[in-house]
Amino acid sequence: MKIFRGFEHAGLAPRTALTIGNFDGVHRGHQAMLALLQNEARHRALPSCVLTFEPHPRDYFAQLRGDAALAPARIATLRDKLAELERCGIDQCVVLPFNARLAAMSAASFAQDVLQRGLGAGYVLVGDDFRFGTRRLGDYALLTQLGKQLGFDVARMGSYEIGALRVSSSAVREALAQGDMSAAACLLGRPYSISGHVVHGRKLGRTLGCRTLNLRFAHSRPAASGIFVVQVMGLGELPLPGVASLGIRPSVDSNDVNAGRVLLEAHCLQWPENLGAEGAYGKIIRVELLHKLHDERTYACLLSLENGIAQDCRDARAFFAARI
Repeated sequence: MKIFRGFEHAGLAPRTALTIGNFDGVHRGHQAMLALLQNEARHRALPSCVLTFEPHPRDYFAQLRGDAALAPARIATLRDKLAELERCGIDQCVVLPFNARLAAMSAASFAQDVLQRGLGAGYVLVGDDFRFGTRRLGDYALLTQLGKQLGFDVARMGSYEIGALRVSSSAVREALAQGDMSAAACLLGRPYSISGHVVHGRKLGRTLGCRTLNLRFAHSRPAASGIFVVQVMGLGELPLPGVASLGIRPSVDSNDVNAGRVLLEAHCLQWPENLGAEGAYGKIIRVELLHKLHDERTYACLLSLENGIAQDCRDARAFFAARI
């Protein structure tokens, strides 16, 4: 999959079959839409293209208004979103910076300047709740009208449901907030996972006999938080069982909030000997969150923390033993 920041690039296809959205989580509803897009793209002999935004538009407006609570909890990092779009077989993805200029763009200007001129849309597929343009004034009916004027076809896909449940990013966020990893996996079509480069931390885990792999994220509101049974991929041929903390790490010092950034600390139940003490830094790993043990806790002292970690490890081993 070719990835572009903005649409002023020579490598962009001159004409595309396009869909538009945030695609946070790339859940099963998104996957169904992407499959439909690819079918139409093949029929029209056009490359499939996803237009997405970074930051999330609601992140932008939350920052503009100085109210972090208005921003959605993030299911996936941009890295993970792009990896899932590629896994779904999309030919190219355009990541458009959501900024003041885009926020102020009228629906008509968006259709002409971005969809027609920028991305060469020949076909545009949207969801049933799609809105666009300043103040979200544009809807499917207006996009259809503009498409006729500008020379591209427009189609709409209805909601994707599992049983009576509408699959959506909001439903995934709710499942993750409740710690229901089975429900989240059902909605996503895969276990919930997070990937990133292993970075240096405080190395407190070494003094506790619990070395960790640390992933740090720019966003401050993860969709999931707490202590989890996990599998770590990327350090060998087989996934490594482990336990991980995801959040802002209040464990011993309630003021240690990692500068407001989200941290995932994964401890492998058996550390790969070939890595040595320093061999994991800089590697890209993927951590699957299989089962939530409990919320983050504040411990009174390092001994209490050490005992808590030991219990989490015992619980994680019991979880894996029960799966055999």
